[in-house]
Amino acid sequence: MPVRRELPNINFYRIYLSFAPTFTEMSLQCGIVGLPNVGKSTLFNALSSAKAEAANYPFCTIDPNVGVVTVPDERLDALTEIVKPERVVPTVIEIVDIAGLVKGASKGEGLGNKFLANIREVDAIIHVIRCFDDPNIVHVSGGVDPIFDKEIIDYELQLKDLESIDKKIQKIERVAKAGDAAAKKELEVLQGFKAHLESGKNARNFSTSAEEREAVADLLLLTDKPVIYAANVDEASVNEGNEFSTRLWDNVKGEGAEMIIVSASIEAQIAELTDPDDKALFLEEYGLQYSGLEKLIQSSYRILNLITYFTAGVKEVRAWTIQRGWKAPAAAGVIHSDFEKGFIRAEVIKYADYVQYRTENACKEVGKLGVEGKEYVVQDGDIMHFRFNV
Repeated sequence: MPVRRELPNINFYRIYLSFAPTFTEMSLQCGIVGLPNVGKSTLFNALSSAKAEAANYPFCTIDPNVGVVTVPDERLDALTEIVKPERVVPTVIEIVDIAGLVKGASKGEGLGNKFLANIREVDAIIHVIRCFDDPNIVHVSGGVDPIFDKEIIDYELQLKDLESIDKKIQKIERVAKAGDAAAKKELEVLQGFKAHLESGKNARNFSTSAEEREAVADLLLLTDKPVIYAANVDEASVNEGNEFSTRLWDNVKGEGAEMIIVSASIEAQIAELTDPDDKALFLEEYGLQYSGLEKLIQSSYRILNLITYFTAGVKEVRAWTIQRGWKAPAAAGVIHSDFEKGFIRAEVIKYADYVQYRTENACKEVGKLGVEGKEYVVQDGDIMHFRFNV
């Protein structure tokens, strides 16, 4: 069993990245976790159109709060300027703030079962960790220690994963003892995961083959989910980080995780700006190329291996998000299942070519419109037009 940690109250935010509603709606969910007073409520308020109460005490967010933000994409803006469509549909993020976790959540105490069930539903976890020192904002453990904060949440999730694995081991053992070869192999994998978790490590870092990992696929292990660590630093450290964020990176860099540096206080100021030029000027003053929201989205897409393609017409310019490596029929299916079932071909224009030649016809005239079949692997930024028959 992992080393026991004292667990203060923990709040949980969940981000639904709901790609533009379709008949075959592709939804992506990311959950934000973190200890009290790490800047979660401030960050939530800044990133969403909803407003959670931010206060200098734990559990200040009790009732669910929901907010929606659009995913910024300069390519969508450029296509909109060229096409001048009747409407533009970007990808949106719905942020749901859910009340938190108390000590013993892995055993079902407090709101623990609800909290852990919500994490189980998400595709990735965004873990906000305090990397700033401020005597006016108390820390639940008495001092700023990003590694300790990380391990507290890791511990509780590891306990819940061990519970899930133990239950499955009990079922598989009976079959394995009866001589079933497949069950024996599965049991061996499960016991490997158990030992790994008991050593205080997360399931995502357990080295197995894709085939072996099928043994735990049905368990939706909490510590097997991809993680983005958001180091919340003071304003002066937003570019280069500080000693706390450096320690955090040294600790997590072997996990295959993403890490971003963000200042919740700066994000709060950005949220007050409605003019894009004012926002750009503000970022420039801080020497920032991207806001924290933009960095968070970029990291989410990288860690979940996602890309965006576009459809562009007078009626509508729209962004669609798919898994990297998907072929044209599957990408078409995100728009409508009939597009995939009756797929004939895809007409593809590269983003750079569309921006240069300005129209579909112009691209076609210079040979920049490709006609692709079922084996075409969609690339990030492709402008697609699907032909189908059902």
